Formats: sequence, C-alpha cells, structure tokens
Amino acid sequence: MAAVRLGTIVRRGRTDTEVMATNTRRNGMGIGADDQRIARAVFTLRETAGYLGLPNSTLHSWARPRGGATPVITCFPTRGREATVPFIGFAEAYVLSVFRRAGVPMQRIRPAVEVLSSGIGVDHALASRRLYTDGAEVLYDYATEHDEEELGGLTVVRTGQREFAEIVRDYLKRITYGDDGWASQVRLPTYQHADVVVDPRRAFGMPLVVHGGARVEDLVDRFVAGDTLADIAEDFGVPEPEVEDVVRVATRAAT
Repeated sequence: MAAVRLGTIVRRGRTDTEVMATNTRRNGMGIGADDQRIARAVFTLRETAGYLGLPNSTLHSWARPRGGATPVITCFPTRGREATVPFIGFAEAYVLSVFRRAGVPMQRIRPAVEVLSSGIGVDHALASRRLYTDGAEVLYDYATEHDEEELGGLTVVRTGQREFAEIVRDYLKRITYGDDGWASQVRLPTYQHADVVVDPRRAFGMPLVVHGGARVEDLVDRFVAGDTLADIAEDFGVPEPEVEDVVRVATRAAT
C-alpha cells in the first residue's frame, strides 16, 4: 500500500499545480499552488479506490475519462507507478463516492459536478465547505428547473429548508474544513472499528489510525510480514480490534 511521494511536475514551462490552481486564484477563493493539499500527490488511483471502497474502474473514469471529457477529480498526469492524486483530489473522490452511495446514477455524477462548480462559483467545489452549506440549494434548484429527478433525489425539503438527504449529510460530516474553507481532513468510511483519517499535515498525508497514531500501511506491512494482530497492536499502541479492521479492509482492497 505504500505510496510514492511525487514532486512537482513541470510541463510546458508551468507546473501542474499552477495549472490546476489558476482558475481558483483568479477569483481569490482558491487554493494556492504551493498549498500541500494540492501541490503534492499522495495516492495512486488504485490506493484511492481501495481506501474509499470504490471500484478501480470508477476512479479511473473520474480521473481519466475517455473521449476527451474533463476529469471530475484533481489528478496529476500519469507517470509510471508514482502517486498522482493530491489530498484535494482524494477529498473530491470521497464526495463523489458519497453521491454514488446515495444512489445518484453514474451518468448523473458528472452533470452534478458541473452544476455544483458553476452554481457555487469556485473550482474544486467538491472540496469546499460551500458544498456543505450551499450544495443542496444548488442541486435542488437545478433539479427542479430541469426536472432532473436523479439530482433532486439528493435533497429533501424540511420546514421550507433545502437540505442534503440524510446519507449525504452524514458522510459529509466526516470532512473537516480549514479556516480557508477547503477540506483539510477526511475520516474514512470504510472501517467498522478503526478511526482512520487522511490529513496532509500528518504522516505525509497517508491514512493514519487515530488511536495510537500508526500509519495504516505500517500496520498492514507488519501483518504481511507475518506478525500477529496482538503483537502489532502492542507495538503500535493500536487496539487489536482496530488493527484487525485495518487488515480486513486492506485484504479486501487487494482482491
């Protein structure tokens, strides 16, 4: 599960992070090109899919769509087996996985992203706190105006307020936003017992078990090397049920 750290890639005289950040800088609401949440790739597409419990094919269709379509998650160009997904791209993929769990058909995911980006008025809208505060309003208005039941299905009307459907709101609560309004931490939903977070400020952005502070990949590597769950738990200070949970998810993702 180890990810290769990827430095800034230079293409045609500009870095990819500068290209990705240009639109957001123009309105003063974006993430700077040197922000670690967007400047450094952390995950491969396969790792991103595994941690979010998504099929690899789904992640690839979002990051590298066929036919010249625009990607819906932030991703660096392919470069061998190196990591290509920065934290912001991971957060965007997480939100899209929530839409998918809520029953939004795959063919409606891309229109939903386009509606959100234009309606909220910022690039990387999926990683913005405004998705949580304004997203339901934007989707509801669009769905009503265009008679798009699939998009409207994301929202419900309660006492005159437009709110995200319960499953979407619960999953969005797993995102912590920084003072600048952009995602700064994601608590992964794929674990039953372990509290695992992805935080670009800790463990080089790799998934970290909160209880004990061990990286997921370190726990898995020890298990693969033949250590028992009890020994791993004792050495890292992580409760054994959480170690077992981490190994279970890793084993499932590898199959």
